[in-house]
Amino acid sequence: MQNEFMARAIQLAVQNVRSGQGGPFGAVIVKNGEIIAAGANSVTTTNDPTAHAEVLAIRRACEKLGAFQLNGCELYTSCEPCPMCLGAIYWARPDKVYFAASAADASRVGFDDSFIYEEIPKAPAVRKLPMVQIMREEAQAAFQAWEDHPNKVPY
Repeated sequence: MQNEFMARAIQLAVQNVRSGQGGPFGAVIVKNGEIIAAGANSVTTTNDPTAHAEVLAIRRACEKLGAFQLNGCELYTSCEPCPMCLGAIYWARPDKVYFAASAADASRVGFDDSFIYEEIPKAPAVRKLPMVQIMREEAQAAFQAWEDHPNKVPY
């Protein structure tokens, strides 16, 4: 079954390119041996830099399940997840992730995320994208409100 699910993710990626809908990435989410959600990259057609296949599939699966976590699910993606997708995947907490092409394969055709991985461990002040912390003390009010909220849903 794993090959069938991965074949579907790869098929979505190929169809996406051929149809002109976006980049060469597809993903499916499986629960109990059934595909419950799918996504294909639509960054350029939606003008949404977060519209990666994995993120779209996660959003659709969570909506279908009525949950913000994907416990009991597996994610199949046509390529090793980028840093953004990897973060979303960790937050969604599927049981397992399968990927086909590597990050190096994606880099070879122009989808190189290595600069992001290099930036992440750097202090905010020395990153290539200027990041300046302001109003830290005032922002603590949001965390205090969270701590004090009697009906918060931890995640």
